[in-house]
Amino acid sequence: MKQIKTLVIAAFLILGASQTIHAQAKTAHVDVSEIMSKMPAMLDAQKQLEKLSATYDTDYKKMVEEYQAKLKKYEAESATVTDAINGERSKEVQDMQKRIVDFRDNAQKELQQKESDIVKPLMEKVRTSIQKVGKAKGFQYILDGSTLLLAEGPNLTTDVKKDLGF
Repeated sequence: MKQIKTLVIAAFLILGASQTIHAQAKTAHVDVSEIMSKMPAMLDAQKQLEKLSATYDTDYKKMVEEYQAKLKKYEAESATVTDAINGERSKEVQDMQKRIVDFRDNAQKELQQKESDIVKPLMEKVRTSIQKVGKAKGFQYILDGSTLLLAEGPNLTTDVKKDLGF
């Protein structure tokens, strides 16, 4: 009788342990930043952003050079012209400063917006691919590997890259 009790208890323990093992969620990790940095569409987007940024930089430098040249000229002529003309020139220089600052601020905003417009659909494409690969391999949770401190589970980065075609 004692052996039967022991066998029943052992059977319950084994069944309970197997249920616990099956109840654990399967997890994997993927390095989204690596995928994004090597994604051909992202590389093209970065080139577009660099080109746009270079255009803004050129225009900004041209504006600053004009401002500096005008300022230098006005400073050299300030002793030979009337106070009224100096007042007008001072206002003109202040207006130029404001235009330069506004241009710089608008350029930064436009670059950030353009980057957001480009990156958002690419991130969505990566997220969809991660879900597809994860479901195909039977994972319930997939963590972004760029923020993990310990990653002992499978790394799906290569599989996601393959699914995305690079």
